[in-house]
Amino acid sequence: MKSVVTKYEDMCFFCGRKATQNHHLVFGSGNRTKAEEYGLKVPICAACHTTGNLYSRIHDNPMAEKLSKMLGQAIFERELALSGADKENCRQSFIREFGESYL
Repeated sequence: MKSVVTKYEDMCFFCGRKATQNHHLVFGSGNRTKAEEYGLKVPICAACHTTGNLYSRIHDNPMAEKLSKMLGQAIFERELALSGADKENCRQSFIREFGESYL
């Protein structure tokens, strides 16, 4: 599925350089596949994803990883709310799908 986060598929979501990869906002424990299914991903360059220094890349940076998961959950809940679900059901749906809440 295409990203539900951004329409700019060729531009790194974080720095604006040319995107060469996708970053799944919710990952680990099989959640990458679910994130793909829901479009919870953003285009990203290699430096921002895995090869840059610790403070400029998502992976191996605990704060960036946590913020990524929080954004993924917020987008998931927003999409459900836009389809008519109430706020509490949105949160519970995310927990059922991904195993925990990051918010």
